[in-house]
Amino acid sequence: MSAKLISREGKTVRLEVTFDLAGSMLEAENSILAALNEAGCLATGEALKGFDTDGSRWVLGGEKWFSKGQVPKIYQTPYGEVELPRHVYQRSQGGKTFCPLERAARIVVTSTPRFAQQVAHKFAHNASTEVREDLAENHGRPVSRSYLQSLSDAVGSVAQAQEETWSYATPTLDQLISTLSIGLDGTCMLMCQEGYREAMVGTLALYDASGERQHTIYLGATPQHGKADFMARLEREIAHVKALYPQATYVGIADGTKSNWTFLERHTTVQVLDFYHATQYLSAAAEAAFAKDPARRTQWLTERCHDLKHKHGAPARILREMEGFAEQPVSDLLREKLDSAITYFRNHKHQMRYPRYRAEHLPIGSGITEAACKTLVKQRLCRSGMRWRERGAGIVLSLRALVLSPGRWQQFWNKIDQYGLPVGA
Repeated sequence: MSAKLISREGKTVRLEVTFDLAGSMLEAENSILAALNEAGCLATGEALKGFDTDGSRWVLGGEKWFSKGQVPKIYQTPYGEVELPRHVYQRSQGGKTFCPLERAARIVVTSTPRFAQQVAHKFAHNASTEVREDLAENHGRPVSRSYLQSLSDAVGSVAQAQEETWSYATPTLDQLISTLSIGLDGTCMLMCQEGYREAMVGTLALYDASGERQHTIYLGATPQHGKADFMARLEREIAHVKALYPQATYVGIADGTKSNWTFLERHTTVQVLDFYHATQYLSAAAEAAFAKDPARRTQWLTERCHDLKHKHGAPARILREMEGFAEQPVSDLLREKLDSAITYFRNHKHQMRYPRYRAEHLPIGSGITEAACKTLVKQRLCRSGMRWRERGAGIVLSLRALVLSPGRWQQFWNKIDQYGLPVGA
């Protein structure tokens, strides 16, 4: 053994660790890692003992519980497996058992909280097979894939169960926040039995007076028949930030989907159509108007995109120009594209006041939300061959949203450390 316990005085332990530095540098480093893992197991075992009872009678839920004696149990830690005896309790009439050590030490499944935190963080980014390889290769921790999945499911279940009751503080920011943009969008993912379905993504981005983004909150929800749960969560987040920044300008940014604006108009004072989506329709109009003149088509599109962003009144002028194009004979396919562009500008020209928005340092693009669709959903849930069930996808999205929203992952674990596990993980 490379590590051994020398003494323990109260909450302080003294260990002796022996390192074998023979061989190459790589071999020496592997030896150091193994020795440190041994020392970590010894210290963790001593820490766990401090959370056990002395076997005295225990009162829980108004009922008396009695120790059945110290029963051995193996716990998973960042350093390896730790086996130790601990008191297990049961009522006099029998039935289910209870281990005070596991509640007090915040054990998740059979894992210490730090190991559960490590595994869940890795699982938010990678599949269980990759997490297993990472732990074995880089940490000297061989763990079965099934256990990693069970542990991540347990942590994700806590995150989901507390989405309505646990609030997370927005980090203290150096700059004053003058604008808050709210965006929502959907992106498709492949479900096991229902084929491709739309997952919902929402963002709340905080900007300073010069238009620089200072903080972003991410939300995600699995495909559902109806979006009420997701919208309710987003509304809670909006209420939280409005309480923090009541004087800020609240801006809704989205594409032309009607349901998005039905929601955003209730919560924002300024509504902005995503500039990129507007230019896509301009491109379709240019293709229809100048089908036989590519050079003119490129010139017109470049000029109108510039006008749309920089010149007041441009949306109305461009709309009239496109309506003039509609009088020209074109193919049915191009006619359909042109009609769509005209309808789009008619419905949304009041949300295309881009020169004003830019002068007031307001965001004009939904790039944050579009990027969130990729980083929150696509990069993790839409890899080759992946199919998901509702529960599994929800767990990954909950973990991933906590990890990607700065400050929330640590706050989540601080709450577990303070309150314990609120569900039967």
